[in-house]
Amino acid sequence: MALFNSWQELRLFALQVFAGKWFMVFATILIMSVNGSSYMFGLYSNDIKSSLGYDQSTLNLISFFKDLGGNLGVLAGLINEVSPPWVVLSVGAAMNFFGYFMIWMSIAGHIAKPHVWQMCLYICIAANSLSFPNTAALVACVKNFPESRGSVIGFLKGLIVLSGAILTQLYHAIYKDDSEALVLLIAWLPAAVSLVFLRTIRIMKRVRQPNKLRVFCNFLYVSLGVAASLMALIIIQNRLRFNRLQYAASASVVLVLLFLSLYVVINEELKLWKHKKQGQTDPSKFTLMTENPRISEPPSHVNENPESSEPQPITNRALVSSQMPYLCWVKKIFKAPDRGEDYTILQAAFSIDMIILFTALTCSAGGSLTAIDNLGQLGSSLGYPGHSITTFISLVSIWNFLGRVTAGFASEILLAKYMFPRPSMLTAVILLSCVGHLLIAFGVPHSLYFASIITGFCYGAQLSLLFVIISELFGLKYYSTLYNVGALSSPLGSYIFNVKVAGHLYDKEARKQMEALGLVRKAGQELTCNGGRCYKMAFLVITVATLFGCLVSFILVLRTRRFYKSDIYKKFREEKGETEIMSTGNGNTLVEIENSAAVSTSSTLTVAAPPETQPRANKEP
Repeated sequence: MALFNSWQELRLFALQVFAGKWFMVFATILIMSVNGSSYMFGLYSNDIKSSLGYDQSTLNLISFFKDLGGNLGVLAGLINEVSPPWVVLSVGAAMNFFGYFMIWMSIAGHIAKPHVWQMCLYICIAANSLSFPNTAALVACVKNFPESRGSVIGFLKGLIVLSGAILTQLYHAIYKDDSEALVLLIAWLPAAVSLVFLRTIRIMKRVRQPNKLRVFCNFLYVSLGVAASLMALIIIQNRLRFNRLQYAASASVVLVLLFLSLYVVINEELKLWKHKKQGQTDPSKFTLMTENPRISEPPSHVNENPESSEPQPITNRALVSSQMPYLCWVKKIFKAPDRGEDYTILQAAFSIDMIILFTALTCSAGGSLTAIDNLGQLGSSLGYPGHSITTFISLVSIWNFLGRVTAGFASEILLAKYMFPRPSMLTAVILLSCVGHLLIAFGVPHSLYFASIITGFCYGAQLSLLFVIISELFGLKYYSTLYNVGALSSPLGSYIFNVKVAGHLYDKEARKQMEALGLVRKAGQELTCNGGRCYKMAFLVITVATLFGCLVSFILVLRTRRFYKSDIYKKFREEKGETEIMSTGNGNTLVEIENSAAVSTSSTLTVAAPPETQPRANKEP
């Protein structure tokens, strides 16, 4: 039997693909693949520093505002709560272009040298714009696939950091080695991709499919192929000098592998199309199972005695509630529901679990982010050549990606099979990140390669686990905002460790070296430090703080161990009105509509549908 008997059927299939959930996932993949420009700061930070004459403390201050903007996504979350995703994507595209375009104009000399506060504002707007497409796309996917949220979050958040290496290849292919033009590329490309898929990203009616984990694994295999090709290209480019044509060829390979995700989408939609065709030609092969809801019984708390319907006297508690509404409102904030239920924004923000998570990630993720942001200066101070510094930044992007997808998929599998709590994995990852900080602190020869791998992996895994844990502990109703509340821990930690610790100690050591050489710093001259002492004390402090974050995270493990021993996704399988599509194994299509627990019997209806129409339920009993 031919799949498409006419151009009309082919057109209908194309509409099915573009309107389906899997194409929305593909659109999200492309959006995430070009929205990790904040992780490329190390590639153009030296241009900002040299062209504008900043010292290291000023550059670290700009880096902090970059981290603040990248993680201050509460505004994007609040807008996403009250507006459709296309509005959020549009706002993000406009902010992205404005922020990075102004930075490019500044370092290229097309406008007068901006003040420091202006550069901080530009980069904060540019980095904050990334939270808009990230929030709109990721939250939509999580709400469409709530039972696979670990895989979804780990996979999609991983693509954000992998995009640093993807954009680097595109930048070399288009502009070769003009680092100033890199800023122009990340100004227009992410905005353009978001605008192309403006109406594709949306929250759809949830359809439970038993094979969805397999489909996400197929998406993961494609992304792992992209990561492996990027790793190979980085190694080759580190040993050989590529011309523009060779860079264009390498970028083409990456794009072809990235677009293989579209094959996964079309393959899944073809399976669904075949099932529909079989149901149309042979009605006996299309079955609709429905649950017959019983007549609802009156609530047990309703008194059947009509005489008891007289007005009751106002109690003292009711009188207090009417006279002191603000006191009741405050009490409601601190009287949170059970874990896993839908918290309000304030209930979650002031809960002990959120405070513990926030503290642990401020100490651990803040230190890791400091290492990532200072890789360029770390390599220069330790005497690594320029191409090696580019390798460190690319390695961080790739291993950050691997950390996110590993934490997402591994924690999902361990939770499903062994009920292994995600906070336990978070604690282990935080402890592992201390190894990377110690390698940087003691400046072991060639240790920066291993430190960049460990730091990138642990930072990605920490954030991936953070966002999944928030969704599980506090529910999905206000996840758009709570997701961004948790993300504030990274910029706070970055400000403490990057600006106040690493930047201050770096400049202090640089001044000592200038004094030892009898040099006097001129106005506007950048401070340069050489040797392993530049960052030694800073990363010893970061290691101690990370160990403290590990201990705090262990408290959350003890608090939530009973919660993770239960079936935390049970309510999604029992949610009223949810549809499940599955294959019966012999080519038939089975559509099951699940109702709530108030169901007594079930019946099976065989549906006959004409070939030219979609199958629909028979109205006769």
